[in-house]
Amino acid sequence: MIYLLYRVLQWVAFPLVLVYVLWRVARRRGYADGLGERFGAFAFNGTPAGGVWLHAVSVGEAVAATALVKALRERWPGTPLWVSVGTVAGREMAVQRLAAQVDGIFYAPFDYCFAIRRHLRCLRPAVVVVLETEIWPNFFREVKRTGAALILANGRISDRAMGRYRRLRWFFAPVLSQVDRLLAESEFNRERFIEIGAPAALTGVCGNLKYDFTPAGPEDVAAVVRGLLERLEQPPVWIAASTMPPLGDGDVDEDDVVIEAFRRLGGRHRDVLLVLVPRRPERFDIAAGKLEAAGIPYLRRSGLQPGARLRLPGVLLVDTIGELSGLFSIADVVFMGGTLARRGGHNILEPAAAARPVIIGPHMENFAMIAQEFRERGAVHEIANGEGLAAAVDALLRDGGARARLGLLALELAEARRGAADRIVEAVVELESRTLRVGSPLQALTPLTWLWRGLVWLDRSLKTPATLRTPVVSVGGLAMGGSGKTPVALWLARGLAERKLRPAVLTRGYGRGSRKVLALAPGARMSPRDTGDEPQLFLRSGVCITGIGAHRAAAGRLVERDFRPDVMILDDGFQHWALERRCDIVVLDAMDPFGGGLFPAGRGRETAAALARAHAIVIMRAPAGRQCEALRREIRRHNTRAAIHLARLTPKAWVLGATGRQAPLGSLEGTAFCGLGNPAAFRQSVRGERVKQFTIFPDHHAYRPEEVAVLPGPALMTTEKDWVKLEPFRLPKPVYWLSYELEVEGGAELIQQVARAAGR
Repeated sequence: MIYLLYRVLQWVAFPLVLVYVLWRVARRRGYADGLGERFGAFAFNGTPAGGVWLHAVSVGEAVAATALVKALRERWPGTPLWVSVGTVAGREMAVQRLAAQVDGIFYAPFDYCFAIRRHLRCLRPAVVVVLETEIWPNFFREVKRTGAALILANGRISDRAMGRYRRLRWFFAPVLSQVDRLLAESEFNRERFIEIGAPAALTGVCGNLKYDFTPAGPEDVAAVVRGLLERLEQPPVWIAASTMPPLGDGDVDEDDVVIEAFRRLGGRHRDVLLVLVPRRPERFDIAAGKLEAAGIPYLRRSGLQPGARLRLPGVLLVDTIGELSGLFSIADVVFMGGTLARRGGHNILEPAAAARPVIIGPHMENFAMIAQEFRERGAVHEIANGEGLAAAVDALLRDGGARARLGLLALELAEARRGAADRIVEAVVELESRTLRVGSPLQALTPLTWLWRGLVWLDRSLKTPATLRTPVVSVGGLAMGGSGKTPVALWLARGLAERKLRPAVLTRGYGRGSRKVLALAPGARMSPRDTGDEPQLFLRSGVCITGIGAHRAAAGRLVERDFRPDVMILDDGFQHWALERRCDIVVLDAMDPFGGGLFPAGRGRETAAALARAHAIVIMRAPAGRQCEALRREIRRHNTRAAIHLARLTPKAWVLGATGRQAPLGSLEGTAFCGLGNPAAFRQSVRGERVKQFTIFPDHHAYRPEEVAVLPGPALMTTEKDWVKLEPFRLPKPVYWLSYELEVEGGAELIQQVARAAGR
């Protein structure tokens, strides 16, 4: 009833949401960029499944996420990482800090189910981590419906907000019950979350992620700023960081307070430089107007040119986003804004981590625990109001020893509280191993899945399987396309050939222009138009006979007549009821094992219950270091006897299609493209290249030379399956295809099992 009420109110308020969006766009044009993402349009095609989605709503969370992203990359180097934000400034900060380390940055969707589901279907995350206290009912519920793990980390509830949470406990308790792990920044905040309904057994403490911030050093400060300081002969610098406007009548405007303090200091420190950094971009022009009205010499950071000079005492107005943390290293004294105005304060850990003395006002409600620790250790200089700012800055500028002691105490306190990122990563690893992703199906099409289920049952019931003289082994899957069935079939053929057996592969030859049943010798040359693309991989391998035809039994009889093989491998044959086989090998994609639900709501051909028919199961794309425990448990619910093998495709080298010459991984630049059932797997494989564009064509696409020739970049990167269809063309750019090696844990035992099933 709570969710029903919430959704009804949402749709009643939807016109107001649209008005709000228009108002935000009118106030700041940048809000329109990526607006579609807020309504569910996703900017990244072919995203790999099984990654981690981090939600960092604004600037502070984006900065805090830096340490978490670094820790996740160290623990899971190849795992896709995605970061969503809620504000324009947060996105700018995330792009600056995280773009090089994550797979994508985007705006989080509004809390409407249709928007959230579209993002979840595109991302297919294994774990979602929400930083701070972003509690969105639909978002939490839809994440859990996909089977992904949900973590709320670095959680805190301010004094100001706690009263509202208490009054609405009836609403928040069911929402917080969706969370798999709630990690508060302190024991005090843990108790607050439990008080508003979080399950005590699932609520712990991770510490404050913002303590794990790594300060930017002098080398990270913009060159033009360093040049200005050198020309000014390294003047004493005080920074007024993240200054805020008044909250209401009777409150102070911190820019006014800072400017007045600067004017008082000017008579005592004739060479001082103030670096003024308003918190909000819309305040940049307002601050500039205030400086002009006061007759204070100033330069704007956005217009700072090499060789620029400034008369001291003067002001550098930082009207850019993302540079503040790098500027702390040049400061002698830092005043942290948001602490004189009734704004609850801002994070003082960044200047503390740079070993700089910090001045704060009385309002640190948003960071109460941090402020309390700093006060108790004497690691911060606190003033009662704006009247004390000039005196505090003056005292610290005059006393180098006091500055050093205060900065050292702040640094020691910041260093002693590190480790939150590692604790969050441990929770991510633990929960990922215990959760099974089931996907986010198109729920509107769910009734059609009942029809699909009935058609599958009818198809199986009406067919009497044919029997070949040669033993048949099937390699198939539960989902349509992209789980790695063809690489496993080819690996199996190679393994059987090494045992001196003569394997043949029976394949449909999807997308070919001929219906003629074919039986071809290993290495036979024939156009992909006549065979289809996947049979070309078997032919080019030179290790197996290839039978091609929609009627696999007819193709098998032709292969028996012409070649007398020892064993037949039925490629993509788990649902091919028309042919009897002795062994069924099922291939599952570790990151998306069930295709997000049954067709047409998802890509699933059958439910997990069909695993009961399998004799062996191969879990493809199992990330290194992970054992896929949750998927194993689901398999064992349906099948207790089949051997389970983990497998992964490891890229080896790039092969220049025209000559066969190899190029090392990481050496190419240009466009990557493919026409696969699961393009995300190839996207993940090319992460180490300088990919300027990633283009997706339909599965089994019949390429035309002109649509490939127009792709930008000095080189083109694709798969072998795509290259075989391009080989006949004369293309103006070099085309490379990626060669792989399939590693199967317990592979020898699997080949032995197949050989036994074949009577060998």
